[in-house]
Amino acid sequence: MSSEKNSQSDSSAELARPSIWSKINSRIELSSVDAIRRSNADLDPVPPHRRTWRTHNFVMYWISDNFSPSGFRNAASLMEIGLSWRDSLVCITIAQFIIGCVIVLNGVVGSRYHVNFSIQSRASFGYYFSYLMIIMRMIVGIFWYGIQAYTGAECVRSIIYAIWPSFHNVANTLPASANIDTQMMTAYIVYFIIILPMHYIPMRHLKWLFTIKSITTPIVGFAIMGWVIHKVGVSNTSLWTQKTTLHGSKLAWTFLSGLYANIGTWSTLAVNVPDFTRYAVNDKSAFITAFVLPATGCLITFFGVVAAAGSNILYGQILWDPLLLIDNWTSPGGRAAAFFCAFFFLISQIGVNIAANSISAANDLNCLFPRYINIRRGQIIVAFIGSWALTPWNILTGAPAFISFMSGYSVWLGPIAGILLSDFYLVHKQKYDVWELYNKDGIYRYNKIGTNWRAFSAFFIGWVPLLPGFIPTVNSAITVSAGATHLYYLGYFYGVGAAALSYYVLCRFWPAMETMIDRPVYPDADVIQGHNGQYMEEGVDAGFGDAIVVDNEEKH
Repeated sequence: MSSEKNSQSDSSAELARPSIWSKINSRIELSSVDAIRRSNADLDPVPPHRRTWRTHNFVMYWISDNFSPSGFRNAASLMEIGLSWRDSLVCITIAQFIIGCVIVLNGVVGSRYHVNFSIQSRASFGYYFSYLMIIMRMIVGIFWYGIQAYTGAECVRSIIYAIWPSFHNVANTLPASANIDTQMMTAYIVYFIIILPMHYIPMRHLKWLFTIKSITTPIVGFAIMGWVIHKVGVSNTSLWTQKTTLHGSKLAWTFLSGLYANIGTWSTLAVNVPDFTRYAVNDKSAFITAFVLPATGCLITFFGVVAAAGSNILYGQILWDPLLLIDNWTSPGGRAAAFFCAFFFLISQIGVNIAANSISAANDLNCLFPRYINIRRGQIIVAFIGSWALTPWNILTGAPAFISFMSGYSVWLGPIAGILLSDFYLVHKQKYDVWELYNKDGIYRYNKIGTNWRAFSAFFIGWVPLLPGFIPTVNSAITVSAGATHLYYLGYFYGVGAAALSYYVLCRFWPAMETMIDRPVYPDADVIQGHNGQYMEEGVDAGFGDAIVVDNEEKH
């Protein structure tokens, strides 16, 4: 009898002993996860003590984002297709002003409700259909993370050249099929080691990185321009005197093509800007974007034109890449200057990659897997996939069609931005219930499959007509009519406008009445009934209690 009892107790102990998976699960599951709301601290609305971004922080952010090695190359493609440097400056300035206005308008959602794009998109697309938009945006972020990582490695290579000139002579031991040489692979590994710890910095503290960038990189830009002017002058160079070679309608459509391309560069940020504005002190902090973005874009483009013009005289070739320019500084003093320029460009490139790519894609992973992935873990995943799984050196050298495809991704991002703006300003009149955005069975589910059919229809209206004009950019063997090409050149304007208008019309005639609320519900603890007003160390500790709503004027 005693042995039978012992046997039963042993069996009970075996059943009570946790499995290997449960042990692993308990280790990797986030401590702040809320299974009911499918959220965690990083996905929750930003609590008041983390809202630290003021107007000057956004000024610094946009200055640092524009002043990068890629900024020097802004005018290159435009001048190659026939525009003068003056027309190129005008084109880039207009493009960045337009996209700056879109960024400001969409950023209000983040600065007022303190949620990111992943949560914001549920209000217009529906709880589950929004996941498709999130995945689309995530793919873009991971792809460009890898491409920007390669540019960061070029900065590291220039630093190594400046310190050890003999690095120029390092023999390549990699096969030609690798599409990367030993020098570049060494620099790429060093860059990855440098940037990886940077992903551990919380988003609210990154403003200091952007402040440093916004001071150092403009100094580098002025220094390079001043050196070129001092060495050769630029008044009579071919670039400086180059006139626009196009006329009439050809000039107009080429200008629009350049406008579309430069808007497309920022189209991802136009969609996911709430990822940053959610940290704003108030909803007016980011308004300065509409002026800082075009001003800095125009200035860095001008720097690039001057540097390229000077390089043509000094070295017999037009060097749009400032890293290639400083690699020619081989005297002891020149190498010291090259080191500092490359070092500050490296800081700039790290900041751009974190802000524009890894943070955004990490927010998407955070929303897709809130139980296990926060922003920090998401950034690490993005870093490894973007840097190593995608092998950007293969993409840059062997897949020009894929580059063209990803560059034209704004065909889909434009309609997303249009629907977001139309929903917030025209349909819901800036009134959201922030806690219902976290409720899978709430008012923003729309139907059984969690899809707002109005947004579904408007999304397709916004991009399908652009597809014929987009295809030849990927496959040059395919030709389409001039009308289809011209519509594609108007792609962002059409995508945003058509999607926004069609969405508004559909909502006007077939409104989702359950989502129409009298007054907005904000996330602050003092407007949540039955809540103890305490925020978790990792995020906001909020549930689904009834909420007291406040007028917009009262909140601000």
